[in-house]
Amino acid sequence: MRIVHVITRLILGGAQENTLLTVEGLHHSYRDDVTLITGPAEGPEGDLFARAESQGLKVELMPELVRPIRPLADWTAYRKLREAFRRLKPEVVHTHSSKAGILGRAASWDERVPAIVHTIHGLPLGPFETPMRNRLYIALERWAARRCHAIVGVCDAMAEQALAAGVGRPEQYLTVYSGMDADAFLNPPRSREEVRRELGLADDDVAFATVARLFELKGHDDILAIARRVVSENPRVRFVWIGDGILRDRFLADIERLGLGSSFILTGLVPPGRIPELLQAVDAVVHPSLREGLARVLPQSLLVGRPVISYDVDGAREVVVPETGVLLRPRDVEGLASGILRLAGNPALRAAMGAEGRRRFADQFRHETMTRELRSLYERLLAGGAAGCGDRRGLVVGP
Repeated sequence: MRIVHVITRLILGGAQENTLLTVEGLHHSYRDDVTLITGPAEGPEGDLFARAESQGLKVELMPELVRPIRPLADWTAYRKLREAFRRLKPEVVHTHSSKAGILGRAASWDERVPAIVHTIHGLPLGPFETPMRNRLYIALERWAARRCHAIVGVCDAMAEQALAAGVGRPEQYLTVYSGMDADAFLNPPRSREEVRRELGLADDDVAFATVARLFELKGHDDILAIARRVVSENPRVRFVWIGDGILRDRFLADIERLGLGSSFILTGLVPPGRIPELLQAVDAVVHPSLREGLARVLPQSLLVGRPVISYDVDGAREVVVPETGVLLRPRDVEGLASGILRLAGNPALRAAMGAEGRRRFADQFRHETMTRELRSLYERLLAGGAAGCGDRRGLVVGP
């Protein structure tokens, strides 16, 4: 097949890793002619361009395809996307993230691309946005949904929330869980003891990792709000923050102000290939983010055998169940503190939850499974056929 994927930024992030793994799978396993069109990687999060190059993938950089709303640049990006589609003649265009999804679907629809697919990695609307922004986003997403043939959610919650907002039709939706290199998490390359020594963790420290950009809505503020209490009740608790972002300096200042410098370890930006060994080195993961599709770190932690603590947002409840971790109401900081202390004081419970997570999700989140399901979707769309609708993992396709 001739396929084009479109995304705004190829930074180190869940949506971007998901997209790149899909492109890699289509290129290497199915020998498809795949082009990835992306905007510039702005910010301190790092990017995936070197990995794409090492894999021999075709990547086209479009400077006008930026994440913020910029009318002039957006219009130029739309026109350039139409030009690219005329040149590449794709049978399938697959867009990712809201901005690229709106511009990419408009351009591919106007160029009469045979199959147009959009993935919702996380909705741009919700209680964290102003009413005016929510109205704008809903209107744009409804408009764009009429210009594609299928909408993929990385969890069932994405379809449920989008349909509740009147975005698209039920028969357009399909759930395809975000894929990853599951074997790397099931068998990390370096020993737990070696990585713990590098992090400065003692044998009796109980480390809770947070893997996320140092950015708004990712939950770091909530951890800081309860950290002093947690450490006072269990001085062996350590917080390991993996990632970088524009709020790093502010968080460092807050940690020092609270007198908790010895209780926090900030690794900064790390290559994606180090995430499995870092998760193996800690004892649990805490991810109090307020805005996700299905955070990749949740299944990643469980594959390594580490329990998770998460807010009940979007698709978290699809992997965080009582047998695998602790699920909390958003912004329940008291519950956050209690959950951390509960796991910190019970190594047997941590081991049982981690083992159950590995058992349940080892196959569900393999990138090979994700690519196979997406490739099957493309085939059905191009054939004009249909599958039973069922639980949204089947699809009835239509323009």
